[in-house]
Amino acid sequence: MNEHNLNTSIKFFNMDKEKVVKELLRVLKNYSFTFRKENNFRLLITTILSQRTRDENSIKAAKNLFSVAATPQQILKLKQNHLERLIRSSGFYKEKAKKIRKTCEILIKDFKGKVPRTREELLKLYGVGYKTADIVLSYGFGIPTIAVDTHVNRIPKRIGIVDEKATVEKVKQTLEKYIKGKDRLIVNRGLILFGREICRPINPKCNICPMKKYCKYYKSVELISKVIKNA
Repeated sequence: MNEHNLNTSIKFFNMDKEKVVKELLRVLKNYSFTFRKENNFRLLITTILSQRTRDENSIKAAKNLFSVAATPQQILKLKQNHLERLIRSSGFYKEKAKKIRKTCEILIKDFKGKVPRTREELLKLYGVGYKTADIVLSYGFGIPTIAVDTHVNRIPKRIGIVDEKATVEKVKQTLEKYIKGKDRLIVNRGLILFGREICRPINPKCNICPMKKYCKYYKSVELISKVIKNA
């Protein structure tokens, strides 16, 4: 097989996306994790703290903060340097302290101190983007929506469900086109676990992956291996 045929084979590798998404959903349902609704405000602040850091760092920072202040009003009473010290373990703590303070101000001013339950209103909060808003909606309010983090963005593209150049919003729209209702609530957590254990960013465990039969990435790697072997 020459290079032209290789590129053509990869380019025109096709699939029944609905069937593949259904199989992916079946795989994700095999992961044992409990979905439970979280305190909306704590979840919102913890998600802001989780930006650009490891989970253990953001969890530690959140515990430090909530042991002293657990409401928007209480946080705003903290001095800036005190707030920064409490969340220091999350990294970028000066920037995050600013986000948290401004978010609390908006919550009190525009939402009577309550976390809003629509995506449009959540996006009005300082430092809240699509992922943070969708995490609060799904894990906080139990509203069926798919939050797109690095794993949720990478894996559907790797499998071939979504185009490799698709935006985060396009990934969300495509997944939600095929996944309805409460099934959406397992996608974020399920793909995080699947992405950590199997479909890793580097050195994915394709040999034991239950999705390899359908996976565009695996098919392309398999094809390249055959070309190299027969060269």
